[in-house]
Amino acid sequence: MEKYLSPTYYIDSDHPAVIEFSNKNIKSGEKQIQKAVRLYYAVRDCIRYNPYSMEPYKESMKASSVLSKKYGYCVAKAVLLAACARSQKIPARLGFADVKNHLTTKRLMKLMGTDVYVYHGYTELFLNSKWVKATPAFNLELCDNFNVKPLEFDGTTDSIFHPFDKSGNQHMEYVKDHGSFADLPWETIITESKKSYPLYFEDLERRSKDFSAEALRENQ
Repeated sequence: MEKYLSPTYYIDSDHPAVIEFSNKNIKSGEKQIQKAVRLYYAVRDCIRYNPYSMEPYKESMKASSVLSKKYGYCVAKAVLLAACARSQKIPARLGFADVKNHLTTKRLMKLMGTDVYVYHGYTELFLNSKWVKATPAFNLELCDNFNVKPLEFDGTTDSIFHPFDKSGNQHMEYVKDHGSFADLPWETIITESKKSYPLYFEDLERRSKDFSAEALRENQ
C-alpha cells in the first residue's frame, strides 16, 4: 500500500494547505471510513466543479493548486480527494473512464464538439479492506441547477454518476474503463483530451467563468 499512501508531484498530500484542509474537515478520533466520507463531501462541495478549467499545464493539476483555486474539473477534484485521503493515512488511487455525458450546456457542447468525455476521473479509497470508488466532481449547487441528484458517498459502496436525473432522463454512462493509477497519468490525459476536443484548447480566454450560472440559465 506504500505507493497509495505516499505524496507525489500531483497528489501532494504533504503540502501544508492540503493537510490543513483535511484536518479542518474531519473530527479527532474518527475511524478511517468516517474521515473518508467527510473528506469526500468537503471536496465535493467546497471545490466548485468547472469543466472549463482544464489547462495544458502540469502544475495546474497539483492537489494544492486545485485547493488554492477552489475549483476544478473531475480529474482535478479526484486528485485533491486522493491527496486529502493520503494525508490522513487512507490509501488512495485514481480511476479513469471515458463517459458519454448527458449533463452539459449548449456552450460547453459546442466547445467540446462531442458528448463523450475521455478520461473522466474519480478517486478510489481503500476502506474496510476493499477499494471503494468515490466521485466528488459535482458540487451540490451545480446539481440543483442541472436538476440532477447529488452523488452521495457512504464509504462502503461505489459512488459513481447516477445514470438518470431527477426527471428520469439519461444522465451519464461509462463507455470505456482505463483502470486505476497510483499517480496522475497527466501526459496521456492531456494528449487524449487535445485529440478528442481540439477547439477546447484553441482559446483559453473564451471559456465561461461560471459553469454553474450557465447551467442555471439553460435549465430555468
